[in-house]
Amino acid sequence: MKVAFVGKGGSGKTTLSSLFVRHLAGRGLPVVAIDADINQHLGVALGLDEDRAAKIPAMGDHLTEIKEHLRGTNPRVSSASAMVKTTPPGEGSRLLAFRGDDPIHRLAEDVDGVTLLATGPFNDDDLGVACYHSKTGAVELYLNHLVDGPGEYVVVDMTAGADTFASGLFTRFDLMFLVAEPTRKGVGVYRQYTEYARDYDVAIRVVGNKVQTDDDVAYLREHVGDDLLTWLGQSASVRALEQGRAGVALEEGNEAALSRMRSEIDSRVKDWEKFQRQAVEFHVKNARSWASRAVGEDLEAQVDPAFRFPGALVR
Repeated sequence: MKVAFVGKGGSGKTTLSSLFVRHLAGRGLPVVAIDADINQHLGVALGLDEDRAAKIPAMGDHLTEIKEHLRGTNPRVSSASAMVKTTPPGEGSRLLAFRGDDPIHRLAEDVDGVTLLATGPFNDDDLGVACYHSKTGAVELYLNHLVDGPGEYVVVDMTAGADTFASGLFTRFDLMFLVAEPTRKGVGVYRQYTEYARDYDVAIRVVGNKVQTDDDVAYLREHVGDDLLTWLGQSASVRALEQGRAGVALEEGNEAALSRMRSEIDSRVKDWEKFQRQAVEFHVKNARSWASRAVGEDLEAQVDPAFRFPGALVR
């Protein structure tokens, strides 16, 4: 299942992403974690030292290789340069098996059984000439072509704020966890997200963070209603991890919150038809808005109306 962690900057999104990844991996469940935040901190949050985290190959730096692999023999995609972040799979495209042996997963770092991928940070060549979508486009292509099944988890730590909605990336997930502090700013991001997602049947559940009192819970309930799934409080365990000290057990209430989140994901049913329909929708929108003009081809022709995710792979 494909899961995103979103929220305003400073809400604890990366911390909760890492806690959830650890929760899954600690139970022997297979996880791909993707750091898609402009501030690349997920590797360190999962226990890597700064040097090792910085050496993870950046997906954004291998975009041409990724495109060449994914387009396969698809006759509708003339070249890697004609493949944009929204290009959906079609007949001849290479679909990705979960944690498979392919050029994308070979970029990953194994972190205590977790397959960690990273978009990579801005570098000197990007400054002033590129936006971060040039990096997250690799993630969008990856998710567009990945066939994941029940009990397989892809956890993506997204950029802060509503930047997720700058492309169709927000429709690539089975569930989005919106991390919200019990503050006006925290619930303000929730309103922004739900407003943008309203017409796209995107599942959003709110996870409260830095909750200290019953009044904090009541505040979140008042402003997000039934979308409030669970919440985590202040944690000595998290503080120890942030200080580089391992071995401090997570509090019972916080562990229960992570279990509730996992149950919420496991209860969802894959809708591959909607997944492909929305990919096509946003690709056509991008093609008409800018992509066809930028590439010099009619990219709407990349849509294969007969394509369906093969039943043999959809588990």
